[in-house]
Amino acid sequence: MLRGLYTAASGMIAQQRKTETLANNLANANTPGFKADQTSVRSFPEMLLMSVGQGTLPNQQRSTIPQLNSLQTSISTGVYVQELTPLLSQGDLFETGMKTDIGLYDINVPQGGTVLYTVQGENGVSYTRNGNLTLDGNGSLVTSNGYYVLDTNGNTITLGNEDFTVNDQGEIIQNGQGVAKLGVAYAADASTLRKIGTDLYESDGQLQNAYNVEGLQFQTVQGFLENSNVNESQTMTDMMTAYRSFEANQKLLQAYDKSLDKAVNEIGRL
Repeated sequence: MLRGLYTAASGMIAQQRKTETLANNLANANTPGFKADQTSVRSFPEMLLMSVGQGTLPNQQRSTIPQLNSLQTSISTGVYVQELTPLLSQGDLFETGMKTDIGLYDINVPQGGTVLYTVQGENGVSYTRNGNLTLDGNGSLVTSNGYYVLDTNGNTITLGNEDFTVNDQGEIIQNGQGVAKLGVAYAADASTLRKIGTDLYESDGQLQNAYNVEGLQFQTVQGFLENSNVNESQTMTDMMTAYRSFEANQKLLQAYDKSLDKAVNEIGRL
C-alpha cells in the first residue's frame, strides 16, 4: 500500500511541474523571440515482483531456508519530469518600425535545427532569437537584457547612432558602407541548447556560422520582431489536462490515506 502512496505522489509532483512550465509559457506569450518549453515525463525503472517462500536443503535433516520466487511480473514505481526542452519553431513576425528591431525568419532550416543571434553572455558566447535590440550609451548594439550583440568574427558592434540599415543577409550598412555583419549561428540539433532565463541559450560546443552552411536559408528583417511560438489555446487545454491528472492522483492518495487510517485505528483494535 505504501508503494501506491509514492506512485500517486510522484504523479502529483510531475503534473505540478508540468503546470508550472505551461503557466510560464502562457505568461511569455507576448515576449519577442520566446520559445515554449516542453516537458518530458518518464517512468521510473520498473521493479520485478518477488514472493518470499521456503526452500528445502538436500540434507538428512531436510532443513528449510527462505527463498525468493519471481512472480514473472513487474510494477511501475512512479513518474518524473526528466527534462525541459524548448520548442524552437518559427514564430510569427510583426512590424514595429524600429530600426533596432531585427527579426529572424527561417526560409529553409532543416527540421530539428534553428538559427540564432550570437551575443556576449555572462559565461561566454550565448545565443538568442530575440531581435529586440538597442544601442547602449557607447553606441554599441545590445539586446534588451544588455548583452552585446556579436558580429561574424565574434566582435561587438559599435554604430554610434540608429541611422543604419540591415539587409536580408544580416549586413549592417551605415553612411553607405557595410560596417559589420550580424553573427548568426546554426544549431543542427536544437535539443542540445540549454535555456538561460527567458530568451538566452547556451551550448556545450561552438555552433556553426549559419552563413556558411550549405542549403540553409534564412533572412534578417529590419523593423520586425519575431513573436513567441506559444499556442495560447493549446496551452490552456494542456493546463486543464495536467490539472485533471493532478486531481486524479490526489484522490488516489486520499483513498490510500483512508485505507491506512482504517488499518491503524479500526482493525488494530481487534
